[in-house]
Amino acid sequence: MNITLVTVGKLKEKYLKQGIDEYKKRLGAYAKVNIVEVADEKAPETMSEAEMEAVKRKEGERIIAHISQDAFVITLEIQGQMLSSEQLAKKIDELATYGKSKVVFVIGGSLGIGEEVQKRSDLALSFSKMTFPHQLMRLVLLEQVYRSFRINRGEPYHK
Repeated sequence: MNITLVTVGKLKEKYLKQGIDEYKKRLGAYAKVNIVEVADEKAPETMSEAEMEAVKRKEGERIIAHISQDAFVITLEIQGQMLSSEQLAKKIDELATYGKSKVVFVIGGSLGIGEEVQKRSDLALSFSKMTFPHQLMRLVLLEQVYRSFRINRGEPYHK
């Protein structure tokens, strides 16, 4: 399986990079993992609704450019569906079973995901009703994808 994370913004925190590198290494036994960082749109602290939509649209254009037609797209959204680790594992297993070998996870910028990206999404996924830094979500997502593969293979993983 080919898993791509398309994320907005550049990761700067060393501790997050180390954690992400560790899970990418662990996932190498199960899937090919690629992380694509697209530039975030520079924006003032206070914006109108129209300005926020324009930022999300521009970031969305950059995101869409990295999604192939045959990819199954999972967007991370606060209003998305909440799944348990076992349910996510089942979804990943179903995708592999039914020939969806390209899975793209999208983590938007600080304002969220624009309408065009939402339209392209096959599954909107939420990890919580809480808001998390989008940089931290990269690490959390990779850990959950790794956990999914372990669950699907019947391999032990701490609970």
